[in-house]
Amino acid sequence: MKQHATTRNTAGVSRRSFLLGAGGIASGFALAGCAPIGSSSKRPETITFYVSKPEVIGYFDDLIAQFHDSQSSVRVIRDSTSNMSANFVRNAPPDLGCWNYNFSVVPFVEHGALTDLSDLEQADTINPDLWPLMEQTADYPGRKSALPYSVMSASVIYNKQLFADNGVDVPTTWTELAAVCDKLTAAGVTPFYNTYKDTWTIAQGMFDYSIGGALDVPATFASLQREGTSVGKDSKVSFEKDFAMPMQRMTQLAKWSNKDAASRGYGDGNLAFAQGKAAMYMQGPWALGEIAKTTKNMDLGTFPLPVTDDPDDRKVRVNVDLALWIPEQSKKQEAARDFLTFLMQPKVNDKYNADNNGFGVRKDAPPASNPALAGMQSFYDSAAFSLGASQLIPAEIPVANYAQAIALGGDPARQLRTLDADWARLALRSA
Repeated sequence: MKQHATTRNTAGVSRRSFLLGAGGIASGFALAGCAPIGSSSKRPETITFYVSKPEVIGYFDDLIAQFHDSQSSVRVIRDSTSNMSANFVRNAPPDLGCWNYNFSVVPFVEHGALTDLSDLEQADTINPDLWPLMEQTADYPGRKSALPYSVMSASVIYNKQLFADNGVDVPTTWTELAAVCDKLTAAGVTPFYNTYKDTWTIAQGMFDYSIGGALDVPATFASLQREGTSVGKDSKVSFEKDFAMPMQRMTQLAKWSNKDAASRGYGDGNLAFAQGKAAMYMQGPWALGEIAKTTKNMDLGTFPLPVTDDPDDRKVRVNVDLALWIPEQSKKQEAARDFLTFLMQPKVNDKYNADNNGFGVRKDAPPASNPALAGMQSFYDSAAFSLGASQLIPAEIPVANYAQAIALGGDPARQLRTLDADWARLALRSA
């Protein structure tokens, strides 16, 4: 019988700003040591396992059941509803977390609230190209505070049949992309299907793709963080100056879009693309399953958006979709490590990524299993990827709304100046 988690009816955690200041959550980190696990009793140790991604809760419940069947020393209770910040402050975090590695983990990592996992043999198996991604989001000196579990790679999804029918090939430069779009338009085919009603689709799509293909994203954001409160018209780096060209590209992409994009949301986009209403769709692999609900065996491919005329500038957008971590405050760290070890087994981890359109995290991980993702594999393997810029801008700044304004025809320079001001103001407040 599968043992599932009890749930708690509380709100989720919000994301934290960069340049974390004292106060708030920091004052709550009274770190506790790890208490010895077990005793002379043969009763199993019970741990709490927090899963943040709603779509895979059932999947992890099945894995918990498999873990229970494989041994009798540790029992796992799954939690997906607790307020993580409040739990840390109350010295009651989960024993093991499986969370999207974004700004929501910053306070926990940077205040040393998560244990060092570098001594685990699983840490040595991780693809070394992924550690810079982890560190760019959040880092505690001398520690590996989390192990990546799944990476999502996103790029342009394209309809192979429409490309073939119209005699166009996958573009590798901006000039080639423009020619593809012009040829499709002349044939009465909408080049891109966009969904501006849901702002997150613009942020993770045309905004992030345009920036990632034009800039060295890690270096640019490192410079922005160094500038801090000085970001603006007189700073060496700024959104207005450095993002100007990518936003020009994004403005052109909008012109190659469906005319009703302003009133269409994510679900509309999946349906329309599945019905062949556009040749390309700037979405992640999470959309593939939704598209298949309408057209099961649609012949799809992927390619990184070319933003310059140098093919070597092409990159795919990635995010560490899930990472595993153990809090310092857990008194059941050894039991938590036992379950982490189970989850990190190649047969378990590889199957998770195959079943959920993820890319593997180990040095010896197999390629992505979905054929539609094959166009991104060589870029992923060669680390021709970057975190999405929208992921690196704190949630306190409504960057998706600014991206929407640009997509709808607003002046990019004005939106970027506002972004500069927001960044400087938040840096001052967080200093």
